[in-house]
Amino acid sequence: MSTHRNPSPTVDIIIEIDGRIVLVERRNPPPGWALPGGFVDYGESFENAARREAREETGLEVHLLRQLHTYSDPGRDPRQHTASTVFIATATGMPKGGDDAKTARLYALDALPPLAFDHARILADYVHFKESGELPVYQPMIRRCHES
Repeated sequence: MSTHRNPSPTVDIIIEIDGRIVLVERRNPPPGWALPGGFVDYGESFENAARREAREETGLEVHLLRQLHTYSDPGRDPRQHTASTVFIATATGMPKGGDDAKTARLYALDALPPLAFDHARILADYVHFKESGELPVYQPMIRRCHES
């Protein structure tokens, strides 16, 4: 009998406050700045996981606006294969690092620090969405459709 290995479900949250976004400095490896987020617990919805992770890592109560995209490249997280559903949210107040976030800060999209994981790509997709209204599209699928 074979053993199935599946990607771990995760969430990341783009939290908008006064035209800036919240980033957290990670306490655990891999180091660096990242979007707030984490693993979805068994029996937990992705939406509730996003709210919980935002609260744990930033101290903020968020209002989820929409899903942006799901990112599932097997190499996106050096620890293991994850599939992350990314939410766009709003909040009020100032973020404060908590749980596995050393600190949390607001950043302008044109002044971001180096980011962990694939979060630079996620934020590039977010900027494109804000400017065009177009959601990200899985690129290999586009290439296959054009090759047919």
